[in-house]
Amino acid sequence: MANDGCGAPEQGATLPAGVDLAKEIVLSGKVTADGVAVGGAYVRLLDSSGEFTAEVVSSSDGDFRFFAAPGEWTVRALHRGGNGETKVTAAGPGLHPVAVSVG
Repeated sequence: MANDGCGAPEQGATLPAGVDLAKEIVLSGKVTADGVAVGGAYVRLLDSSGEFTAEVVSSSDGDFRFFAAPGEWTVRALHRGGNGETKVTAAGPGLHPVAVSVG
């Protein structure tokens, strides 16, 4: 799927080379609707106060990822088929799985 110019990079399931999960916090997950992957969703990262921090576009397989700081986060997915969100706590380095269902 091509980027539509909004500045939100398209995502994939594979972490970029050089990512050190012993040092970095990665929020990584999938957007689904009724158990089926949803591509092309705008996935937003909101901080603990609800402020917008970042946005990416889910891959055709529904995958997305954010590099974050320690803390409480909300991951919100916006799609023409519906919206959804989930909360995640990232206390320290590592891969933190996130699942967001829209509908």
